[in-house]
Amino acid sequence: MEHANSMPIDYLPIFIQLIVAVGFGVGTIIITHLIGPKVRTENKLGAFESGVEVVGNARQPFSIKYFLVAILFVIFDVEVIFMYPWAVNFREMGFQGLIEMFIFMGLLLLGFIYVIKKKALNWD
Repeated sequence: MEHANSMPIDYLPIFIQLIVAVGFGVGTIIITHLIGPKVRTENKLGAFESGVEVVGNARQPFSIKYFLVAILFVIFDVEVIFMYPWAVNFREMGFQGLIEMFIFMGLLLLGFIYVIKKKALNWD
């Protein structure tokens, strides 16, 4: 294994990307405070929702279906993320890796079929 001995210089691109990302975030916040408007009026400090005046209580309950769909999206999205390392190392894993991915995809499909059977994605 040639890659077992990693050197600190191997992490330089990651550190550069981290510095650029943090610098961009901090720089953007500082620049907006420097060049942004300074006058604070009642209209500017008021709540704004797509050009429509806010009416009613913002604390009204949402349907549980909204949260269920959101959680299911996150679960299936995270499962798909697990396929990326497999795709990168597909040739090294050989036939055994292919069988393991078929098992993984089968279980994922069973979970999706269960969600469909329970009608968890229906909004009605």
